[in-house]
Parts: sequence; structure tokens; C-alpha cells
Amino acid sequence: MIGYRYTSAKRSNHFISFISLISMVGLIIGVGLLITVLSVMNGFDRELRTRILGMVPHAVIKPYASMQDWQSVDELVTAHPKVQAAAPFIQIKGMLSSKGLVQGAQLNGILPEQETTVSIINKHMIQGALEDLAPGEFKIILGDMLARQLRVQAGDRVTVVLPEASLTPAGVFPRLKRFTVSGIFRVGADLDGQLALIHMEDAAKVMRMTGYVNGIRLKMDNLFDAPFVSRQLASSLDEAYYSVDWTLTHGNLFSAIKMEKTLIGLLLMVIVAVAAFNIISTLVMVVTDKTSDIAILRTMGASPRAIMGIFIVQGAYIGVVGTIVGTVLGVLLALNVSEIISFVESVMQMQFLSPDVYFISDLPSELRWSDVSIITGSALCLSLLATLYPAWRASKVKPAEALRYE
Repeated sequence: MIGYRYTSAKRSNHFISFISLISMVGLIIGVGLLITVLSVMNGFDRELRTRILGMVPHAVIKPYASMQDWQSVDELVTAHPKVQAAAPFIQIKGMLSSKGLVQGAQLNGILPEQETTVSIINKHMIQGALEDLAPGEFKIILGDMLARQLRVQAGDRVTVVLPEASLTPAGVFPRLKRFTVSGIFRVGADLDGQLALIHMEDAAKVMRMTGYVNGIRLKMDNLFDAPFVSRQLASSLDEAYYSVDWTLTHGNLFSAIKMEKTLIGLLLMVIVAVAAFNIISTLVMVVTDKTSDIAILRTMGASPRAIMGIFIVQGAYIGVVGTIVGTVLGVLLALNVSEIISFVESVMQMQFLSPDVYFISDLPSELRWSDVSIITGSALCLSLLATLYPAWRASKVKPAEALRYE
């Protein structure tokens, strides 16, 4: 009761009240920012996993030479209980040309009916459909950014230029093939500017490898099982096959995000720590200001432990209020940060995350209550620890010394 009254009472020394307010505001800002920023980092991690790993393979079984009887390999890998689906593919590195513009691209020859089981692309078509790819019609589906770079839409023609030379009577020329754009997709990642899809039979004709594929793409029930399961499947086939999983192709990206989240969390926790330890200076000044009160309480029979409890309660009150308000503010920001950023972008007529530069074009957020509980618990613990020294110092005040000149 006394500790609470000390917190709420008007002080003659307004500087102490100001420092108390600064400590509380610092906790509010630190906790709120920490929850919001970690939620945004979680959102980036989720979006990259969903979009990029929804488009690129969880794992791939590839031959050292060539894979002709891919149907038997497909049956074998799909029989594994942890493999959700599989699909063959032919991968081509080349260039796309249209209207005098040229862009490098990766062309994937796919079977549309199987590709939908291992990829999210069918959910992100903005023109056409994956089923429009029919064998022998030489149709192509482009990423949205790639289509904009070539200035083409559905129905336009593009020329695929392969890095293999053909010998003709007129000399040596690169291999060319005209395709018709049948669709455009947008997943909001860098794949929009790199990837093009054609039918697997058309890819086999262009590459002159009819009956062969480059590999089998796998989709796992749990993507973290991909390294072990893919190696297990490759070794169960024979020595002519090997596996490549997402941790090798995109693992560095997700490791970087995890490290950044950890470092940002530690840096922002310093803000919380500074605000919490401002409570020390506040309570030290309060103890100095209330020395005569402490002495009177001691002469009335208050024990050192009771005196210590008074100032622990006073400091803890600042920490609890600051942490609770900061938590509420952080949760509200984390749940609405995407809408807030969209509103700011519309007002300022600018885009913070350009798809030409970043993997995604909007600011995602995923609030995890485990993060909230860790942040809240850490802030409360720091606030409580910050009260111990001033409270101990108050408990050591000697009544006779304090009241000598009163």
C-alpha cells in the first residue's frame, strides 16, 4: 500500500516524476517495437516459405547421366509415406526475346496435371491457366515481372533462344523456337522475373531429349524432412541418382532471416533493458528524497524487509504498467501493420517494398504468442531486477543518522 502511494503521490521534486515517466514510456516503446518487429520478421519467414518453397522443389531426385524410365522412379518416390507428391521436369537455361527486348530466364518443362500437386502456381495465375499448356502447341507461361520486362501479354509471341549452336548452311546459329504466351503468374517473389513454364513434351523436342527428363521434383508433408528423405530415396534407387533439397538451394536465405531475427531481437531488447534500468535511477532518487520517511517508518517498527518491499513494489508498478501497455500496443500494431503500411503508401504515393528489389511486395506480419510471452516475461524480470539495489539501499537507512538534522 505504501509503495503504491509513493508511486501515485505528487512529489515536490518534479524531476523524479519525469524520470519515472521516461522509464515507463521507454518500456512501452521497447516492448511494443519488439513485438511488432519480431512479428514482421515471422511474417517474412512465413511468406518466403510459402511463396518461394511453394514454387521451388522441396527436394529433387536427379540422375548423373539421364533419366529415361522416369515413371518407375516417380512411382517409387511417391510410395514413400513422407512424400506428398512428385512431378517430372525438364530444366532449360536460355533467353527470351520479344519486340527487340531480351531477358534471361529459366524454362521449366512440366506436366500441368502433376505440377499442380507440387506447386502453388495454379493459385497465382493472373492470366490463363496451367492447363493451357498442351503438348505440341508450344505455349509458354511467364512470370509477371518477366512479362513486363518483355512487354508481352497473353496471346503475344516470344522467341526462346537456347545456348546451344545449330550448324546451318549459312553458318553457326543459336537454336531458336517461337512460343505463344498463354498465361502470366504472380507469386510476389523474385521468381516472377526469372521463371517461365512450358509443356514437358515441348521442352523435350526443343532440347532433343524425347523420352528423357532432368529429374523428379518432390513435395514433402513436412519440408524439414526433405534433406533426410531425399537422400534416403536417392540411395535406395542406385548409384546413378543423387538428391538436392531446398536447404542447399535456398537454405542460406532462411538461415539469414533467422539470424537477423535473433540479432534484431537482441538489439531491441537493449532498449527494454535501458528503460528497465532507468528504474534504478528513479528509485535511487526516491530513496534519497524519502530518507526521513524511511527513518520514521523504521522507528515505528517497520523491518528492513518491509522497507525493501515498499520500493520493490514502487519499481515493479512502473515495470508492470509499462510492460502491459507496451504489450497491448505491440499486439495491435502486429495485427494491423500491413494495413497501416498500405495506408501510408497510398497517402505518400510510394511503395516501400518494390517487387523489383525485394522478394515480396507487401509487409507481412505473423503474431506468435510464444514471442509475446518471452518479451513480456523478460521485460517484467528486468524491471524487477532493477528494483533490487535501490530497495536494498533503502532498507539499510539508519533512522538515527537520517533524523539527526530533522
